[in-house]
Amino acid sequence: MKEKQNNYWKKNLTVLWFSTFISGIGFSMITPFMPLYINTLGNFTKSQLVTWNGLIFSATFLVMAFISPLWGKIADRRGRKLMLIRASLGMAIVITLQAFVVAPWQLLVLRLLQGVFSGFISNANTLIASTAPRSQSGRALGTLNTGVMSGTLLGPLVGGAIAQYFGYRVPFLITGTLLFIAFILVVTFIQEDFHPIAKEDEESTKEIFHHLKHPKIIFALFVTTFIIYASNTSINPFVSLYTKQLMNGSSNVTLVAGLVAAMPGIANVIAAPRFGALGDRIGTEKILIGGLFFAFLVYIPQAFVTNIWQLAGLRFLVGISDACLAPQVQTMLAKNTSHKYTGRIFGYNQSFQSMGNVAGPLLGSSIAGFYNYSAVFLFTSSLALINFIWVFSNLKVKNKSHL
Repeated sequence: MKEKQNNYWKKNLTVLWFSTFISGIGFSMITPFMPLYINTLGNFTKSQLVTWNGLIFSATFLVMAFISPLWGKIADRRGRKLMLIRASLGMAIVITLQAFVVAPWQLLVLRLLQGVFSGFISNANTLIASTAPRSQSGRALGTLNTGVMSGTLLGPLVGGAIAQYFGYRVPFLITGTLLFIAFILVVTFIQEDFHPIAKEDEESTKEIFHHLKHPKIIFALFVTTFIIYASNTSINPFVSLYTKQLMNGSSNVTLVAGLVAAMPGIANVIAAPRFGALGDRIGTEKILIGGLFFAFLVYIPQAFVTNIWQLAGLRFLVGISDACLAPQVQTMLAKNTSHKYTGRIFGYNQSFQSMGNVAGPLLGSSIAGFYNYSAVFLFTSSLALINFIWVFSNLKVKNKSHL
């Protein structure tokens, strides 16, 4: 089995890196100007526009939170390659259709459907986790993470330029085309030596957790995923406003805000493969614990910055901490889960990620509204500290059980 894995897992990684890269470009290409696109679909008051924005943005993630475990269950029964085909083709069609809507409710319905067909990135992680040798899974997942992060960095620049010169609808068509290319690549090149589980032999979620060696660790990792994504998205609603406040009304606010928003991704692309490889050598748990404590430290000074370059530098450090977190969580899930349960476990992890993506902006907006922008960073830091203590205590119990 090991020889067969070594024959094709690296090819899978190369194909999926490129596929997640172009998917990342596509997804991030349409996100920055979505509110402007929605505004063209009707004559809205300010409150109506805010409401539609909130509904349309959150719709996909809300559906993903509920549907991901189901797709994970089917992945364990039918294979991860099939789920990649389903996600890439389904989203290619749905996102292409978003270019032709004439009313916000139509866009909302399509965003809900996007949530149904989503999961390309998470299934790419699942397939690599289940085919790469355990001894190299940290490096493999860290490398794969750079694909979507690189695409996510490039997407807003490409999408902004295209929307500026060709209108808001064209990026949706391009994104649909990129996802269709990913579909063709998966069908043509991805190989999976999958042994399906018969439906009558399928175990319930309770039974799966009963068979796991460290179910408390798995649940702690789910919560860690939630906090990582809630923390990362908590400043999204006001990053441009915070930038404007620090720049005292400079005319370059939009450009600089984009740079500040990109800093974590830049750092993540540089650091994630290195931390993944280091985790394979010294232990993934050590990298995760270090990343959680570093996140706690690096969020605090962001509340007290006095100029934009301090904020940009600290956001770069946030990217360093991120490189120690999400890929390491996925690696630990892979190392602590039997291959036949990987799809289901990664599906639940995707649900917690989606809930974090919904909760982060809501928490950030609420705290900033009641207090100020600085309070959001302090609150996020406290979440990281709580998560650090919880994960550290669970890992300590696990290690004691091995003695």
